[in-house]
Amino acid sequence: MEGLENQSLGKYAIQRRIGRGSMGTVYLGYDTFNQRQVAIKVANADSSKPEKLVRRHRKLLLNEAKASGLLRHPNIVAVYDVGVEENIHYLVMEYVEQHETLADYCSPNQLLPVKTVVEIMLKCAIAFDYAHRKGIVHRDIKPKNIMLTCDREVKIGDFGIALITQTEDAANTQVHGYIGSPLYMSPEQARGENIGNQSDIFCIGVVMYELLTGVHPFAADTLPRISHKIRKEPHIPISALRPELPAVLSRVIDRTLKKHPAGRYSRGIDIAGDLSLIFDHIKVPREDLSGREKFARVKPLAFFQEFDEPEIWEVINASLWQDFGKNEEIIAEGEDVSSFYVLVSGAVDIAKNNKVIGRLEPGNCFGEIGDITKKGRSARVVATQPSTVMKVRSSLVERTSQSCQLRLHRAFLSTMAARLFRATELLANWNTADQPPVRPTR
Repeated sequence: MEGLENQSLGKYAIQRRIGRGSMGTVYLGYDTFNQRQVAIKVANADSSKPEKLVRRHRKLLLNEAKASGLLRHPNIVAVYDVGVEENIHYLVMEYVEQHETLADYCSPNQLLPVKTVVEIMLKCAIAFDYAHRKGIVHRDIKPKNIMLTCDREVKIGDFGIALITQTEDAANTQVHGYIGSPLYMSPEQARGENIGNQSDIFCIGVVMYELLTGVHPFAADTLPRISHKIRKEPHIPISALRPELPAVLSRVIDRTLKKHPAGRYSRGIDIAGDLSLIFDHIKVPREDLSGREKFARVKPLAFFQEFDEPEIWEVINASLWQDFGKNEEIIAEGEDVSSFYVLVSGAVDIAKNNKVIGRLEPGNCFGEIGDITKKGRSARVVATQPSTVMKVRSSLVERTSQSCQLRLHRAFLSTMAARLFRATELLANWNTADQPPVRPTR
């Protein structure tokens, strides 16, 4: 097939070629109906290639269309259209202008700042968690398939070999067997076994390892040796390569790279929660509580009384636990809003204009009004004794189930109603105290 520059496919005007791979060619195009630039991936149809290979490329293109078509996420490349014209099979996607890929930052002399890596991988973890919830396993996570825009926004692409688990007709487009990039396979993928979300979790860890160290954790000279290392040999801890990195970061990577899927994180959102510990510069407690211990501590709290157990777990997984000493500030008046808090233990004072206007006990939430209005914190919150809080990030709550989000909104309404009632009582008592006594009438 000759180049398609200066030709058209349906309503799309082809401008120039911007990429080429073994399965297809990508062109920059223009959508004449919606008046926007698009990327158009055309399945390879070289007449010199075996017909079986040509059919496979078309199948992969259709699979990518189906998988990506199920996803609507700001960090996943959007798919707009798929079509066939004169035996040319094509896929129309969001065009990411002036982008780089993470592959540009996987060498020792080209590493990104640790904070930037954590921010990027946190976004990736949330995006892949979203895809998994939609029944999509990527199966080809590698630095080259994760793009960065000029303002460092993440865009994940290439769902050609994605496994679709929740669509009835998905079997018609699925490609099975030993597929993927050998360096970026999970142990079970390298063995040719059935895979699930935990396979993607493993590959997220591989990419993160490369971005932080500039080396691949399972690099070797031959494919059999690479496969053996992935399946059998432990990786060198990143603490041995970069001892200055936070210990929690090493623990996150070690967990993602467990050989057996059961030892890894169960969801991408769990990775995001742990990465937030570093991203928000939160100190790791001396003895980090297990998930079960956290659950046992929060389940009796008044805030969670209407929550089912799975919903409590969702909030735990979306939260960061922080400890504060007496008189330590938790929230500053006027600071930016990105989360709300649940008081697990201790006590806090709510102050405005240097005047204490309320005290909260365990089981209360605070910061929820600012989180809802997005207008900045209206009050200062200070621990009056050693206290533990759950800091729940808005970006992670948005990825929880609809039922969990509904419970949270009900809890917020209940909290605000109780505070309004107390404020009304105080106001009524204050007005009564200022009024002269009522004289009985004769």
